[in-house]
Amino acid sequence: MKIYTLALDEIDTIVKDIAKEFKSGVIVLRGDLAAGKTTFVKKMAIYLGSDEEVTSPTFSLQQAYSKNIFHYDMYNHGLDHFISLGMLEELERDGLHFIEWGDERLIEILREAEIDVMSIDIEKISNNKREYKVCIY
Repeated sequence: MKIYTLALDEIDTIVKDIAKEFKSGVIVLRGDLAAGKTTFVKKMAIYLGSDEEVTSPTFSLQQAYSKNIFHYDMYNHGLDHFISLGMLEELERDGLHFIEWGDERLIEILREAEIDVMSIDIEKISNNKREYKVCIY
């Protein structure tokens, strides 16, 4: 596990590190409301060359940005609903898949399916500072 403690204007540090290490697979983002999960996806999408507006897919479940950046949100419906819609098959597509509100059960399913997975736990330290705990499985 790698831990970053960064001000919001320093988030590019973790974005660059992750973009170098993790080219394809699933990144599970966890943290309280307003911790910065969608902000992290926005910064990653920009770094990876997308010029599309990144918004939280809370009500749509999935957003796609460019041809290989995918963004999901399990907050409203949970893992069972995600699975029932056949969304696990989507995660086999080439690219980076960001999943907000994923849990340990999802990580275990992905590992069993031999899909590369990383988790990032985001904790709000102050209005301008976050702690990011990064784990590659």
